[in-house]
Amino acid sequence: MVILGIGGLLNEPACALLRDGELVAAVEQRKIARRRRRGTVPEESIRACLDIGGISPEEVDCVAVVRPLATGPEARLHLELRARFPNSQIILVEHHAAHAASAYYASPFEEATILTLDRMGDFRCGARWKASGNKLEVERELYYPDSLGELFGRTTALLGFEPNADEHKVQWLSAYGDDRYKELFLDILRYQPGEWPRIDRSYFSSDRLTCGGFSAKFYRALELPDGAPIPDKLKPDIAAGLQQAIEQVVVDMAGSGENLCLAGGLHFNALLVAALENCGRWKNVFVQPAAGNAGTALGAVFYAWHQVYQQTKRPSLGNLCLGPEYSAEEIKRVLENCKLRFRYLLTSDELIEHAVREIYNDRIVAWMHGRMEFGPRALGNRSILASPLNPYSTENLNIYIKHREPFRKFAASVPAEVASEYFEVGPNARFLATVGRVKPTHRETLKSAILGQDLVRIHVVYREDNPLYWRLLHAAGEASGLPILYNTSFNLFGDPLVCSPRDAVRSFYSSGIDSMFVGHFFIEK
Repeated sequence: MVILGIGGLLNEPACALLRDGELVAAVEQRKIARRRRRGTVPEESIRACLDIGGISPEEVDCVAVVRPLATGPEARLHLELRARFPNSQIILVEHHAAHAASAYYASPFEEATILTLDRMGDFRCGARWKASGNKLEVERELYYPDSLGELFGRTTALLGFEPNADEHKVQWLSAYGDDRYKELFLDILRYQPGEWPRIDRSYFSSDRLTCGGFSAKFYRALELPDGAPIPDKLKPDIAAGLQQAIEQVVVDMAGSGENLCLAGGLHFNALLVAALENCGRWKNVFVQPAAGNAGTALGAVFYAWHQVYQQTKRPSLGNLCLGPEYSAEEIKRVLENCKLRFRYLLTSDELIEHAVREIYNDRIVAWMHGRMEFGPRALGNRSILASPLNPYSTENLNIYIKHREPFRKFAASVPAEVASEYFEVGPNARFLATVGRVKPTHRETLKSAILGQDLVRIHVVYREDNPLYWRLLHAAGEASGLPILYNTSFNLFGDPLVCSPRDAVRSFYSSGIDSMFVGHFFIEK
């Protein structure tokens, strides 16, 4: 049985492919097409998934499409899909049902509460579900405009960032602020214990179309003139007030119990995930790591498999590296076409030895191997790496290569079996979906990755997930005594994560990266 899932049609389109209960591919359209084109069928990602699976359109049994649908008449989309997949059943999956399915069916739990939260999907912006076996049942719903995601977007604009794109910046900025504005944001949310939020619209002005549209009442609460620019010194405190209020409200919305599953764009917020992990109300917390709209493509195939076809075998996300990979011949062709000088390293041992030498010569290294990750985070297949022992790594990575604000730190990758020696962190660190703390004896060594409050983004690497990257970390430890590398995503200037060797070459020569490993090919400037 072959099921194709299409999600995020209005924003972040993506495709996933399930074959006989195994997730064989998942690809975001923007990563493979290298452009944004919302509201249309994601041609390139569909083609990539079928190619990875070795599936022809005629072999697809079911196409599961997540609402909201692309712009234009729905009948046209249905006819287009029927023509392309002539032997398939077409089913529609409600947006938050797809979020819920993406989290619960990918989790290890047979029973769970699911909390889905985003800006707005089919008018709904949140829901709490009870799940058991194959069954998903809605307990409670939250509707737009009482949207936590909308409030986060408005505050993103207020602080001078781009809404619907830079909310993660507000999250990381919040780690450097205090709690002086927490009560203000709780008041905006009309927080009452046991009640779900109902946003006080008097804090917004329909006549103000910029800076989040906050009203004079909001500026009075900040003790600023109406519409005044936000002083830089207050921005971390405003971000912290929002983050802390959201955490308190969401912990209350989730309730308590044994197992909690999370999905929806708000759960990209790693600080929020950590708050739910550490609140003491849940024994186990699982967040679907591609939590946003693209991840609904996963939910679509899981929903069809379990709800429509009533199958009980649970698919696995595996290592989440579900995109294309490239052969040595394909990589060589690109490098030669670009007139580049390269060295081919014959064995994995030679590859790792060479990479460790580069890193501990204080060089910034691009590392591209295997299949591309699904979701926004680099998990060791499309990464930029540096040594924590390099005193200039923070400056080089953030300012000269990624061109990022200094409050946005990179992750620390560490092998799973030694992670507890250095960090305190929960299981969602496997997919970089939470934060932890550096143990006191290592804070000085890892200070360039530490956020406010001694927090750090931790990527726990399991041998079975990524054997080559796991070996590299251990080799780094043997060379330096520290089996940790700083890891940030291999992409530049707002581009998506690199996909192909050509994408990697373009990013490499547009940046201050010193050397690059693409498969077994080594290139340096």
